[in-house]
Amino acid sequence: MHHTAVMRESKRNRTRLLFRHNWNELRKHKYYFVLLLPGLLYFLLFHYWPMAGVAIAFKDFRLLDGMMGSPWAGLKWFRILLDSPDFWISLKNTAVISLYKLLFNFPAPVVLALLLNEVYRAAFKRVVQTIVYFPHFLSWVILGGILVSLFSNNTGVTAMIGLATSPLMDPAKFRGLLVLTEMWKEIGWGTIIYLAAISGINPELYEAARMDGANRYQLIRHITIPSIASTIVIMLILRTGQILHVGFDQIYVLYNPLVFDVADVLDTYVYRVGITMGRYSFATAAGLFQSLVGLLLLLLTNSAAKKMGERGIW
Repeated sequence: MHHTAVMRESKRNRTRLLFRHNWNELRKHKYYFVLLLPGLLYFLLFHYWPMAGVAIAFKDFRLLDGMMGSPWAGLKWFRILLDSPDFWISLKNTAVISLYKLLFNFPAPVVLALLLNEVYRAAFKRVVQTIVYFPHFLSWVILGGILVSLFSNNTGVTAMIGLATSPLMDPAKFRGLLVLTEMWKEIGWGTIIYLAAISGINPELYEAARMDGANRYQLIRHITIPSIASTIVIMLILRTGQILHVGFDQIYVLYNPLVFDVADVLDTYVYRVGITMGRYSFATAAGLFQSLVGLLLLLLTNSAAKKMGERGIW
């Protein structure tokens, strides 16, 4: 009994010391925690609090009754979603467009970062970076207007070079246009992460390799790429988790009824069928389906990366 009492007292003392240490650290770095508060509030208000709305997917939601007053419907909306032929068409389009973007747009920032890293003239490098970064800061509404004017059958490049059909109106070319325009808009912004990773590589590795006679290609292949491989893997895992989200704003401002068969993705389908028609339970069920698939793919790719010896996101 005496031994047990001693152990309990010892545990209480450790708890007091830990609490005192944490409190002292909080007081010491209080201003850093104050700076952290806006970010925490943002995630709590806009990412965690809205998660309670997932219950709408399992209810016959009526706006006047609210979420709590609406009756439960079980898996009704999921059955309606999976029985809809338009859902499977939009799911197929989403998978195809997402695969295209993954194959072409994911490696593009890596390649651009490697090329910019080989530029020794700082002034030229800054000019190139400014040019490729700039489109990221323009909304798709602005870029969509530019592209519609650029590929107009009457006044755009399409008319100037004599193309019979604008890529915006041609189902065979529309997906390719989506991939290229997203690459143009986001390639510069994506390079920031990889340039930051490259800047953290120990310069002594390059110096030692040059002394051994390595050329630029060998430096990139044997030092730069292996050194940023973990960053590339983490970005790939995060990109895989968003595979069913292919850019609502881009597609919504560019697509039209002529290309619905190849361009109507889950996001636009949910907006048209769920939001504009007031079928909020249907829209929530579709959104939950996208999130569950994304979570599953995220877990699978993270597990595969760790089995291959790379560091995952956890």
